[in-house]
Amino acid sequence: MHRLYIFDMGGVMCEQVDVAPLIAGKLGIRMDAFLKLADEEFDRLKIGALSVREFWERVSAGLRRPVPVEYLGELFRPGCSSEMRDLVLALKRSGARAVVGSDTIEPHYQVHLRLGHYDVFDALYLSCRIGVAKPDPEFYRRILRSEGRRPEETVFIDDREPNVAAAANLGIRAIHFQGSEDLRRRIVEIEGGEL
Repeated sequence: MHRLYIFDMGGVMCEQVDVAPLIAGKLGIRMDAFLKLADEEFDRLKIGALSVREFWERVSAGLRRPVPVEYLGELFRPGCSSEMRDLVLALKRSGARAVVGSDTIEPHYQVHLRLGHYDVFDALYLSCRIGVAKPDPEFYRRILRSEGRRPEETVFIDDREPNVAAAANLGIRAIHFQGSEDLRRRIVEIEGGEL
């Protein structure tokens, strides 16, 4: 059986994904002030436990003024790597299955979808849709169950150490992303041949 590869989106497939500094600028507040207002709410938004409307209502209440624009989607302009896209396609040609396993929010999902960033993948496992986020072990277990795979048949790629460690603790071969060339080399080692 060919391996299952789980790719994170932000920081692995795509860059320019942090909109918090841009939002803070639009709101005319310091970054730390925005994070204080939004962090806990954002965690709930990320798992679909809070709607985008509710998020902005709570931020508006904290600011004591309305936020007139849905900045989470408005300012999100991710740039995705053609090298990473090519790597995913090469894996799929070799018979592997490639899926997204990413923490995201609904507005960012919609932007990625509109830009075609998910088109190369076989399935999407997004925190805002499955109700759990990394590094919670249940995030990985849900993907394994849905895909019908065992941890030892699976490779997980992420740019954040806690997420990599959580996957490795379940027996998944986990790779801390250090760039597309390093990842290609490591996958060639795993696959035992060229890609």
